[in-house]
Amino acid sequence: VGESLDTRENNETFDFIGQQLAAGLFHLSPEDFGKVVIAYEPIWAIGTGKTASSAQAQEVHAFIRGQVASAYDAATAADTTILYGGSCNAQNARELFSQPDVDGGLIGGASLKATDFVAIVQSF
Repeated sequence: VGESLDTRENNETFDFIGQQLAAGLFHLSPEDFGKVVIAYEPIWAIGTGKTASSAQAQEVHAFIRGQVASAYDAATAADTTILYGGSCNAQNARELFSQPDVDGGLIGGASLKATDFVAIVQSF
């Protein structure tokens, strides 16, 4: 899930992501939902080198976890893996992954350089 820069700047991030979750996932049975991994990847960060601050990422991840709890239950929300996918790299991974609701990263371009990828993995 993820929003455009216009959506973020218009303070519509939560409405937009809530709609994405409802349309794409919340029709699943609890058993099927238990197999889901959610990635938050803001569109404005894909391939741009821009990334959400750790506080912004945490805010959206906490919102997602809250939506899962509302649609299913608190235990399901706690067990759901939520990854950050917006230009995660060796420089920002440790700070992003230290957030309580960020369970890991969806690594794209940074995985193409072995030393960068190793640095991201070691930030856990």
